[in-house]
Amino acid sequence: MSGAEIAVGVLILVSAFLSMAAGIGIIRFPDVLTRLHAATKPQVLGLATVLLAIVLQVPTWGVATTAVLVMTFQLLTQPMTAHMLGRSAYRSDHVRYDLLIEDALGHDIAEHDQEQAQGQDPDQDPKPRRGR
Repeated sequence: MSGAEIAVGVLILVSAFLSMAAGIGIIRFPDVLTRLHAATKPQVLGLATVLLAIVLQVPTWGVATTAVLVMTFQLLTQPMTAHMLGRSAYRSDHVRYDLLIEDALGHDIAEHDQEQAQGQDPDQDPKPRRGR
């Protein structure tokens, strides 16, 4: 057995452990936001280790570029997906507020509601511009 095969085996085991940790975190954590954290972080790292194992096992340019593309798209879409899921969970009251350290979105929503109650359009500039 060569060193590359041992490295591939270790990387696959690391990936399996990270996937297992993500699954356990999803089951064990108490609310949506912590579950999202448990689902996204180990999943991205697990995918990176699997892709590295694939590149080590089949070291061709085609495999390497495909692995880079897959990882790039994963890194671009995973944070945005988690953000949107967390935001929708917050808006639909599926968040445990006692676990939040700082509720920045709540402050923004309250400020927006206050501006609407005062009759201001939050999308408009509060100070009108004179002449063009």
